[in-house]
Amino acid sequence: MIRTYIPKEISWLSFNERILQEAENKEVPLIERFKFLGIYSNNLDEYFRVRVATLKRLSQLGSKSKDVLGYSPKATLKRVQEIVLLQNTRFEKIYETLIQELAKYNIHIINEKQLNQEQSEFVRNYFHSEVRIKLMPFLLEKDKEMPNLTDDAIYLATTLKKKGNDKTRYALINVPTNILPRFIILPESEGKKCLIYLDDIIRFSLKDIFFIFDYDEFSAYTIKLTKDAELEIADDISESYIEKLSKSLHQRKWGSPVRFIYDRSMPADLISILKKKLSFGPEDVIIPADRYHNLKDLMNIPDLGKKKFHYEGLVPLPHRDIQPGKSILSAIKKKDIMLFFPYHSFDYLIDLLREASLDPFVTSVQITLYRLARNSGVINALLNAVRNGKSVTTVVELQARFDEEANILWGNKLMEAGVKVIYGVPGLKVHAKLLLITRVKNDVTQRYAAVGTGNFNEDTARIYTDHLLLTTDVKITNEVHKTFNFFKVNYKKENFYHLVLSPFSLRNKINLLIDNEIKNAKAGKNAWIYIKLNNLSDTEIIEKLYEASSAGVNIKLIIRGMMSLVTGIKDVSENIKAIGIVDKFLEHSRFMIFCNNDDEECYISSADLMPRNIDHRIEVTCPIFDNNIKAELKKIFLIQWNDNVKARKLDANLSNKFVKSGKKANRSQLEVYNYLKKESQKQG
Repeated sequence: MIRTYIPKEISWLSFNERILQEAENKEVPLIERFKFLGIYSNNLDEYFRVRVATLKRLSQLGSKSKDVLGYSPKATLKRVQEIVLLQNTRFEKIYETLIQELAKYNIHIINEKQLNQEQSEFVRNYFHSEVRIKLMPFLLEKDKEMPNLTDDAIYLATTLKKKGNDKTRYALINVPTNILPRFIILPESEGKKCLIYLDDIIRFSLKDIFFIFDYDEFSAYTIKLTKDAELEIADDISESYIEKLSKSLHQRKWGSPVRFIYDRSMPADLISILKKKLSFGPEDVIIPADRYHNLKDLMNIPDLGKKKFHYEGLVPLPHRDIQPGKSILSAIKKKDIMLFFPYHSFDYLIDLLREASLDPFVTSVQITLYRLARNSGVINALLNAVRNGKSVTTVVELQARFDEEANILWGNKLMEAGVKVIYGVPGLKVHAKLLLITRVKNDVTQRYAAVGTGNFNEDTARIYTDHLLLTTDVKITNEVHKTFNFFKVNYKKENFYHLVLSPFSLRNKINLLIDNEIKNAKAGKNAWIYIKLNNLSDTEIIEKLYEASSAGVNIKLIIRGMMSLVTGIKDVSENIKAIGIVDKFLEHSRFMIFCNNDDEECYISSADLMPRNIDHRIEVTCPIFDNNIKAELKKIFLIQWNDNVKARKLDANLSNKFVKSGKKANRSQLEVYNYLKKESQKQG
């Protein structure tokens, strides 16, 4: 039985608070601070659509829900509401501070009542040329049902009045941020640079929108609805996988509301009408907020022309073992290569796929696809391989949350071109990151594998840190080959001796590795564990780590997101320390190093230590056999562990206190870059 455990939903909110800290941090460039507010807002949207929605579902099970979850979903929902309201107040204060900071540079975000004559004319013209045709207002009537409000959208709840008449009409207008920019730059005036929200352009034009009515007083208040987004796919063999998913996506559009945000200046009668029409009860999360919602759009705030407002860019480093203009396949054949994005360029992978598509001896390319870039070079290279006569197989995961529709479209495009498309494994989400290139020359088969911690996605590879191992080691390539065979024939699972696959063997393997450290600690030998993950919430693994700590194993954890383990409890976890790092790149790489009596064992993984990854997904955890790469991963871990600029302590109080030391400043992402830069200059 678990002794001490932080609900993952609460620890996730603590992670999102670390994002707020970056928005608050005066050392962060100004526009990047706005973007962190956007990231916070975007994160919170998904949190409500998935995690809060799941808690609400579980709470309907009554007393059984605590047995399922391990803690009370109702009590957790109440705590979530309290924390979110506190964070929202902090968010609004930070936003106002940043607006004031912008004003110091004569840059202003203004509303429709602050426009001068020239700006008013610009807004009027912009509305008629770009906005008007995209608006379809809906009148709210007593006897009419509320339309199905789009999740992840904002609406203006509008009042229409005539002076001297008490009668008020109400309407809803969808603000079309999905097709128009949220921020519009206005003509400069007297040296001032001004931006305006799309919402306020619509507010400015309310009289034009409702011209057919005889009203002369208009007000508009922003509302936003967040819905349950979890997919429910029944195991019905009479339906194809795509048909099931398409139905589930349609159901998502009609999902149950889980959060309602409204402008706190909205009249009480309008709030009452909306709550009634949306059937909100006392347990629903209802948040009064400022004038503007959906501030995830701050992630795309326009470039305001000042270099100092942005992070300094890092030029991707060359890898010492890959020579420009030379064969990457030949380089991999010589030795294992570890790429670390975004410090290394994702172009290396595109070049590898392009080379495979042209090499006359390459017979096949097999790859798993989870989330793809909008204009995917990976897809283009695969299509080129087909055109050049290669056999190409893709395992496309249709349940990649919020990318399902895009993946259906990609799958169709690939099939039309002649690619063999496998739509995942029924009942299991394929989250493994695998590539296998097979080359046959003079009847000799040579396999080249790529095993990674992140998606084959050049967009995210610019901002997510991820490792990708390139190897011809038969211990790995043969088992990657077996994994693709399993994708093709799910009922046939071969034996694996090196790769560790979820849901079949990861839990057992982790337990064995920790047990080995416990045994060594009890024997007086060196015993330690270094783990870097996005999330750690599996209670069985946490219990095993507590057992290891009690036995004297020294455990260091670097966890970006959810962290349910509690550090520093006497006789339970006093030998466990944990930090979380938030900086310009999103820390996404997952790897583990075990002392093993100084004969270190090292693994990279696509999996976090959560029940869903261990028990309900196809994940691949890959051993590192090359001693130089092992040493590199350990060095990177220790650089990050010694971060005293962007690291926060993950403690029992969820304090998010920055790690401070009297040592020289160590901002780990910059130090990792500098370390890899030195390595790139060594002879390969």
